[in-house]
Amino acid sequence: MNLSLTVAINTDSLAIAALRTSVAEHLTRRHGKGHWSSCVTEGSVLRDIKTSRVLAVWNDNSLVATLGLATKKPWAIDPKYFQSVRRALYLRNMAVATDLQGRGIGRYLMEEAKKAAKDWPSNAIRLDAYDAEAGAGDFYSKCGFREVGRVTYRSTPLVYYEFLLDLLAATLK
Repeated sequence: MNLSLTVAINTDSLAIAALRTSVAEHLTRRHGKGHWSSCVTEGSVLRDIKTSRVLAVWNDNSLVATLGLATKKPWAIDPKYFQSVRRALYLRNMAVATDLQGRGIGRYLMEEAKKAAKDWPSNAIRLDAYDAEAGAGDFYSKCGFREVGRVTYRSTPLVYYEFLLDLLAATLK
């Protein structure tokens, strides 16, 4: 594969929406209807591009993976479970083309997200994953994230994960 990473721009929004929707449909077929069962619109991706840094992985001219890094805490994250740091980023909306999962693309994207977070600068990456078979918690653990808590938010069981980028700098406030 000939992978390249870009920061998404507005003209990437349709491809990103299609990829996220395709992954959601796959999860729904495999695990049944759940919070992961959503159709992603171009408008929601354009908002993400405007309010966060959306990373895109391309194989030649085809989008194969994406995620967003944001400074604004998502509604389902409770900060009391996480290490106190100067600046945390929140990983959201990760998707890898279902026919290419298991080939290292997700790990490549996570390593690039860690580099982007260090350059931001940031001290930690935080995320939540569904505490269900459709959740990606095992993947995040394999990428070096540590589980920091389990909660139920609005009837949705979640697992919180964190990756500290620079523990010494992160703990100095």
